[in-house]
Order: sequence, then C-alpha cells, then structure tokens
Amino acid sequence: MRRAGMILAALWLAAAAATSARADSSAADCLSDDNERRIVGCSIIIDNPATPPLDRSNALAIRGLALSIKGQLDRAIEDYDASLAINPNSPSALNNRAWAYFRAGRGTEGLPDVERSLLLNPESEHSWDTRAHIRQLMGNVDGALRDYEMAIHLGGERMVKLYQCGLAERGHYRGQMDGIYNAETKTALHTCVQDRECDPLPADEQCRLPTS
Repeated sequence: MRRAGMILAALWLAAAAATSARADSSAADCLSDDNERRIVGCSIIIDNPATPPLDRSNALAIRGLALSIKGQLDRAIEDYDASLAINPNSPSALNNRAWAYFRAGRGTEGLPDVERSLLLNPESEHSWDTRAHIRQLMGNVDGALRDYEMAIHLGGERMVKLYQCGLAERGHYRGQMDGIYNAETKTALHTCVQDRECDPLPADEQCRLPTS
C-alpha cells in the first residue's frame, strides 16, 4: 500500500546498479520485498560517500519505508527527515513521513506533509488516503469522507477492495470483495469514518488474494 514512488526510485537505482557488482547487489537489496534486505542494501548506498545526493535521498526514503513497515516509526521518521533535507519536494517521502506520524499517534504533525504531497502530486491515491486517515483522527468526518472517496476515484478497483476488506474486518461490511464502490460499501465506509478508532484499511498481511 505505502510503496508510492518505488517505481521512480527503481530508475535511479538501475543506473547505480550498472556501475559495479557491489552497486548491483546493493540496489537489488534496496528494492527487495524483504525489509531486512532492503534496510541493508539501502544502508550501503546511504553510507557510500560517492553516492550522489539525490540517490542518497531516495535510498533514505526507501529505508524509511522499510523501517515504518517493521514498526520502527521513530527511526523511519529520522530517515524521512534526512531524505527531505536533501530533496524537500519528494511527494512520496512527504506522504510516507505523514503516514509514519499518523501510525505513531502524531497524526496532526503529519498533516502539513501530506498536504504538500498533494500539492506536488494530486494524482496519488495514497496521499489522499493518508490525509483521510488524519482528518478522521481529527474528527473531520466530511473532509475524511471526501478524501477516502478521492482515493477510491484515483485508485479504482484495488483501492475499493482494500477498503472492503478492512471494513469487513471491522464488522461494517458483509458484501463481496468485488472492487465496486456500491451502496453497501459506501454505507460501511461512512459508518467507519464516524469512529476515530476505525481504520478502513486492512492489516498489512491481509487481503493479498482479494486485492491481487
């Protein structure tokens, strides 16, 4: 879910990989689906004094994402801070730092980040979803609903399936995981958003088959 920007990061890492076998291994590990390998590979790129600044910024952002997924949110935020100090206009790093703040119980601190991310890239369903979560936490029901529905508009069937699965986990949805934003899905989402503790997204390990 929170891998926005990974494809773009792959472009610069592919270029770095062409320089040597060691760079190739580090780049592959930095883009691995295995978070431990990702942390090790990105760390090699980050710590290499010859790494260009933008490449270091991207590696920091990817390592931050891996740390966030592992629940090491303070360390993740530190990496995002360092990444954004180099490249303050990265929409994905801004959004992912906002999400890390939200998961750390500091959602309001992430609001400026996600709003800047949306200014830079208003086509990211992930950023709309992040702001929806923060607005929901703040009790802004109408604003959260608008943002969730914009995430659905941009993310399409896959986004709807994710919400259907999460809403089913919360006991609000009993329909098919069909990716259709029908009346039942909409009612379930509206019910969830009125509860600040209700997350319409499923747990990370859930919904792999329904959303594939």
